Amino acid sequence: MPIELLQLIFSHTFLIVGEILFLSALLHMVYQRRTPTSMIAWLLAIILLPHLAVPLYFILGSRKRRASPKTKSMFSLRSVTDLPLEEANPIDGVLRANGIPGGTRGNRFALYTDGTEAHTALMQQIDNAQESIFISTYVFNNDAVTAQLVRALTRKAQEGVEIKILIDSLGSLLLYCFQHPLKKLRQAGGKVSFFMPILKMPLRNYINLRNHRKIYLFDRHIVLTGGMNLSAEYLGPLPDSGRWNDLLFLIEGPAVFHYLEIFASDWAYASGHIMPITMDTVPPGHGDAYIQVVPSGPDIARDALFEALICAIYTAQKRIWIVTPYFVPVTSLQEALIIAHHKGVDVKLITPYESNHLLADLVRSSYMRELMEAGVEVALYKGSMLHAKAILFDDSGAMLGSVNIDNRSLLLNYEVVSFAYSVPIISEVNVWMEKLLENSHHAMKPAGTMRRLAENLLRIIAPQL
Repeated sequence: MPIELLQLIFSHTFLIVGEILFLSALLHMVYQRRTPTSMIAWLLAIILLPHLAVPLYFILGSRKRRASPKTKSMFSLRSVTDLPLEEANPIDGVLRANGIPGGTRGNRFALYTDGTEAHTALMQQIDNAQESIFISTYVFNNDAVTAQLVRALTRKAQEGVEIKILIDSLGSLLLYCFQHPLKKLRQAGGKVSFFMPILKMPLRNYINLRNHRKIYLFDRHIVLTGGMNLSAEYLGPLPDSGRWNDLLFLIEGPAVFHYLEIFASDWAYASGHIMPITMDTVPPGHGDAYIQVVPSGPDIARDALFEALICAIYTAQKRIWIVTPYFVPVTSLQEALIIAHHKGVDVKLITPYESNHLLADLVRSSYMRELMEAGVEVALYKGSMLHAKAILFDDSGAMLGSVNIDNRSLLLNYEVVSFAYSVPIISEVNVWMEKLLENSHHAMKPAGTMRRLAENLLRIIAPQL
């Protein structure tokens, strides 16, 4: 067969396959009822770089997944001791309407805003554990801090404590590729699984759907959770001026049962082994904190967390204070914040002067300038990297956990937060936020014409961040 004919057949086949994939991507977008902003961003990318953007869309462009042997199935939390709805916080009611169990009283709560204190609390809980230690994290680095942690976990495994560790394979890519530091722990009986192992099962994994949850469970009745991953960047035995600013908090009480259910669901998917969780394992009360646990992600049927967040912004009467390392909000959230400010609500955004992601900093600038032009206070924290995630609503609610204010955290990743409705917790978070405000710049550098054009243009890629 002449070479010219082969080239003609190949070029036509390539063109036809490309058109089929383009139409498939377009139909998939329409079928999923994506937002116009997201559709425009993907269509522009496909038009400009079709052979790159179309495959990327099928890897990165999906959110909620249909249940199948290759995907993590939907799950729902079971109600424990819901507070009567007439006594519940309005946010609690919105979450219940979306299938999230109501908040529970009878919890003990402790907040750690310092990496040294957090490390002490973590190691103490490991030492005190008698039956089980379950850990789920996005980042598990191989450094001096985690080496000490692995040694402690190995010792507990040798003592007969059940050890299960779930690590996101992309967030901890080096450890996933080079797992030697986990060898002794596994030999001692500890179980380690990686969430969506990229190299092992590339066709069943979705790079954009990562497990960003941080859940550290001890004996099924105490949990440490928040924004801190496991590495020297977040916590350690000695003070470090360069350590990131983040939050870790402890819950003991019935709310821990929901963290246990979330971990069990993630573990079953990653390891293939089911953890039986019965209602008789609900921890007894140990305090009076009113807490509601809210997972979000592809394994939750509705966007309950996002809906509750929007509702809380619109119903706030006094203030909305947000701490987040990355601020790339969807349009509806940005508009809600501006409307809240126009209503007279004290809206404050506290975010790093510079984060650890240059692209995120460039993309966020346009949104932050829009808030400032509307009169919203934007505080740029001057200390070391601010990685904490927290929101205060009036004096009645605080949201703490792993969720950033960006499209990825709110609508893509597997995440978990706790809404705390108790005055002592809200007051403690308030004091911490006031300290951040004292150490912040309260103005952005003016943008020239080219800078402003570039910032606004980067909004196109915001839905993919």
